[in-house]
Amino acid sequence: MTARVRERPRVLSSPHLFLYADAPESNRVSKSVPHTSPEKLLERLDELKRPGGTRTRARLQRALAEAARRDFKDAASLIRFHEILLFLRAYPQSPSLLRHAEKLLSSFKRRVDKLRDEDAADFFKFTEPEVSGIAGTSFSAVFGYDIARWLAARHPSRTGIEWEGYEDKGQLAAVLPRFIPLLEEEAYVENFFTHREELLRAAKGDERSELAWLLRRFESLKIPDADVAALYDSLHLAVLWQLGDSAATRTRMRRRVREFFYHDAPLLARRDVSLARELTYDAPPLPVERLSPADGEKILDMGRETMAVRYRELHGFTYGDPRTVRRADAGRGVEIFIWGVPPRRRLPTLAYHGVLIFKNGVPCGYAEALTLFERVEAGLNLFYTFREGESAWIYARVLRLCKQLLGACVFSIDPYQLGSLNEEGIASGAFWFYRKLGFRPVVPRLARLTAREEQRLSTRTGYRTTARALRELASGHVLYEAPDSQQPGVWDAFRIRNLVAAVARRTARLSGGDTERARRAAVEKVSDALGINAEHWKSDEQRALENFSLLLALVPDLSRWTVEEKAAVVRIIRAKAGADELSYLRLLRKHQRLRREIIKIGAGGAGGSNSKASRCRR
Repeated sequence: MTARVRERPRVLSSPHLFLYADAPESNRVSKSVPHTSPEKLLERLDELKRPGGTRTRARLQRALAEAARRDFKDAASLIRFHEILLFLRAYPQSPSLLRHAEKLLSSFKRRVDKLRDEDAADFFKFTEPEVSGIAGTSFSAVFGYDIARWLAARHPSRTGIEWEGYEDKGQLAAVLPRFIPLLEEEAYVENFFTHREELLRAAKGDERSELAWLLRRFESLKIPDADVAALYDSLHLAVLWQLGDSAATRTRMRRRVREFFYHDAPLLARRDVSLARELTYDAPPLPVERLSPADGEKILDMGRETMAVRYRELHGFTYGDPRTVRRADAGRGVEIFIWGVPPRRRLPTLAYHGVLIFKNGVPCGYAEALTLFERVEAGLNLFYTFREGESAWIYARVLRLCKQLLGACVFSIDPYQLGSLNEEGIASGAFWFYRKLGFRPVVPRLARLTAREEQRLSTRTGYRTTARALRELASGHVLYEAPDSQQPGVWDAFRIRNLVAAVARRTARLSGGDTERARRAAVEKVSDALGINAEHWKSDEQRALENFSLLLALVPDLSRWTVEEKAAVVRIIRAKAGADELSYLRLLRKHQRLRREIIKIGAGGAGGSNSKASRCRR
C-alpha cells in the first residue's frame, strides 16, 4: 500500500537545525501512552536504550529477548520498535547488544510483510516523513529532475511513476506530444488521460518502466539543462519507490566502520558540552583524510539515499563533487563527511559544503555549511530517531570541523531553525538549546527578552517560556563567536538577503530590471576597475566574475584600490571556480578591505566600513 506525497520534497535553501532532545523539559511535548502489554514493553525498551551501567544492559538484553518473541499488531508499535532498535544500533552498549539489535533489524521486512497482510489499512503510517524508509515499505514523492534521474538509474526495478490521484493532466498533455508522434490527435481531448497507460506502454517499447522511458526522452531534448529540469518539474510527477529489503532502507543502511564505540556510561548531555572548549584556537584538530573520487561517490550515493527515503533533497547532495569528499574522525564512533560542489553548481559568493554524519556506521544526520569570510551558517539536522543521543556534542564537533577546514569562527543560526514559521522548533524549545550552548540574539530587543526569560526561569519554580515568547525569541538570528574571534559584533547586522536586495535595487535603478543588461554592465565596470581582460578565462571563471561583479559594482571606490588589493580580488574570483572552495575561502579571509565592504553592504549599508580587521587565530 502506498501513500502519496504531492508536495515536492523539501529542498533546503538555508540550513535547518533541529536538535531538540536537550531542550528544557518544560518546553517539550509529552504524549500519553496506553497501558497495554506491548506498550509497556516498548516503554521499558525506550527507558533502557540510554546507557545506565551493567544492570541496565542486563535488563535491556532480557527486554530485547522478549520483544524478539512478540508480534506487534499495529503499525505504530512496530514503527516504535524499529526506531528503538535503530537507536541501539547507533548507540550500542555492548558487542552482544549490538548484534542483538542488528539481528532484530534484519527481521523487519518479514514483520512488515506480516502486518501488511493482517492490517493493510494501518499501513499508511509507515509513509510519514518522520519514519519513512523502513524495510518492506514503499512511498511516492515528487522529486526534482536530477534526483528522479539518479533514483531511476540506481534503483531501476524499484522505481516508477505513481499515477493514482495524478492531477496535472493538462500539463502532461502539453508536454508528451514532444515525445510521442501524432499525440496532438488525442492530447487535447477530454478523455486523453483515460488512454494514458495504453499510449505510454506502446511508446516505451522495451524500456523497463514509464519513468525510465520518460527520463530518457527529457535527456534527449536539445535545450539547456536548466530548461530540461524546469520542464520535467512542471509535470509534478510522483516517483513510486518500492524499498523492499534493500540497503537503501533506514533499516539496513550502514557504512562499514573500523572500530565500534560502545556506550558503557551515560551519554554526553548538553551540560557536558562547551563550545568555547571545542572551538578554542589551540584545540587539537580532528583527524581528516581525503577520499578517492570512487569512495567519495559511494558516500554521496549513500547521502542521496539517506535524504530521498526521508522525502528530502538538498543541493549539495544532488550535485556533490566526489573529488572533494573528506572524512573526519570526530570520536565516540562519529564520522563526519564533508564535501563541496563542482564549479558550475556553486553559489555566487557563499562557499557551499554538504555534510553527512554517521554514528557507528549508521547515518544519523546531515548539515549544510554556507561560508563567507569567517562567518558560516552551519545548519545541522539530526534525524528524529537519534535526537535523544549526544546531539549537542555532535553539533559541537560539526562546528569544530567547520572552524578547522573552512576557517569559520562566527556561527550564525537562521530564525527558522529557532522556530520562526516552524512550530516544531517552538514545541521543542529549540531557542534554548542554542542559548545554553552560548549563542546570543543579535537584535537588542530580543537580547532583553532573553534576559527577562532567563531571570524568570531561574527564580520561578515550574516556570516555562510561553509559546508566544518563544515565537518572539525565534524572530531574529543568533550568533556564536569562537573565543579567538577578535572583533565581536561586527557580523551582527549582516544578512545575505541585504546583499541580494542591494544588487536588486541597483539593477532596477540602472537597468530597469533587465538582469542580463545589469550583469553585462557590472562585468564591464568591474573589469575596467580591476584592469583585467577575462576573454580567455575558463567559462566557470567567467561565470564567477559575472556573479562577483554584481557585488563589486556596489563598491564606490574600487578603482582606487591598490594594485595589490585588486590583484588579490582577481585571485579570489578565479579561486571561486577552482577545484575546491577551500582555497577560495583562504584567499577571502586575507582580503580585509573586501571583507569590510561586503559586511557594510550586508548590514544594509551601515557600519563596518571603519572596523578593524578581524580574523580567527590559526
